Amino acid sequence: MARSRSLLMSLLLAVVLALLLPSTTCAAEPIKTTPTAWSFHLPLPDGVTGAESLAFDRRGQGPYAGVSDGRVLKWGGSALGWTTFAHSANYKKIPLCTAHAVPSEQTESICGRPLGLQFYAKTGDLYIADAYLRLMKVGPDGGEAEVLATHADGVPFHFVNGLDVDQATGDVYFTDSSTTYPRRFNTEIMMNADATGRLLKYDARTKHVTVLKAELPYPNGVAVSGDRTHVVVAHTVPCQAFRYWIKGPKAGQYELLADLPGYPDNVRRDARGGYWVALNQEKMRLNATAAPVKHLVGVRLDADGAEVEELTAAKGVTLSDVAEKDGQLWLGSVELDYVGLVH
Repeated sequence: MARSRSLLMSLLLAVVLALLLPSTTCAAEPIKTTPTAWSFHLPLPDGVTGAESLAFDRRGQGPYAGVSDGRVLKWGGSALGWTTFAHSANYKKIPLCTAHAVPSEQTESICGRPLGLQFYAKTGDLYIADAYLRLMKVGPDGGEAEVLATHADGVPFHFVNGLDVDQATGDVYFTDSSTTYPRRFNTEIMMNADATGRLLKYDARTKHVTVLKAELPYPNGVAVSGDRTHVVVAHTVPCQAFRYWIKGPKAGQYELLADLPGYPDNVRRDARGGYWVALNQEKMRLNATAAPVKHLVGVRLDADGAEVEELTAAKGVTLSDVAEKDGQLWLGSVELDYVGLVH
């Protein structure tokens, strides 16, 4: 009898606790959906496409965008439009770079293809991850960009891609997506499961490049965390985001931050301690029997890697960058001929 009474009391206590305590299964907030189909479009100049990465200078001007003919353009508002801010040495020397007579895919290895961009606010310098011309920098007044580094540990860069700057030190964290394939063979990186990519650090003081992590599968976008304790790295394949710890007890460790619903490109800090991740394409669903109800082009992760917001777009639209500034989202795409803006 005493045992039955004890069991009954235990059951009653469990029921009371279940009613009083918050449920862990129902605690997750719903994921917010933000459509971009009606975003405002800033058309790029005739003959160029692919604003793969966007950046704003220390005065808040911009965006600046690297485009298909090898230049970095600056948006000066509706009155000025797009103007040339930076270019490689070859752009002014080789007529093919400015003629737009052949597809950019045939000239970018000569003229350059700027991908990741980021300013260092203290000096006003713009750092450029050029897929072919490697790590570059141009001063606050723009002009011809200089090459800072072309290799690390004796291995040449083949596909410099994502980039971010530690605003306290000026150090640059960037990716070399493959030591085997250049950008024009990026499909082969995925098809052959290439895992020769690297996460690298350019020391602004010593001018030396250090390999932080090697043998990575298609590392792409990079973002230094707000507290500067780690660097988030997007892996286009296998649709994941990792973080490399640069400070604290985990320094040097490389750990999974999030599984992503698509193939990521650039990563940017948001205004709440998390990250925007642009998706170039949704993840292929092997068992899918119907088309997806919505077309995802980006997600926002919180600081722990949980998905809290998603961006949708019309079918056929892809994004390479989502840059948040003053409560607005600026959208870049390596394929489109405009920059988008969501208010």
